[in-house]
Amino acid sequence: MSQIQLIQIKNKETGETYWTRKNKKKVERKIELKKFSKALRKHITFKEAKK
Repeated sequence: MSQIQLIQIKNKETGETYWTRKNKKKVERKIELKKFSKALRKHITFKEAKK
């Protein structure tokens, strides 16, 4: 089985989601990425969410 899995990152304020990949072998913690929010029209932090 591949260690790289598809994960969902979500912003709690707007409910927007992005999909990205994460190497589960190297990264054990939940990831946080700065992405562009179309609703707020600025870059904000998106955190890993359950599928």
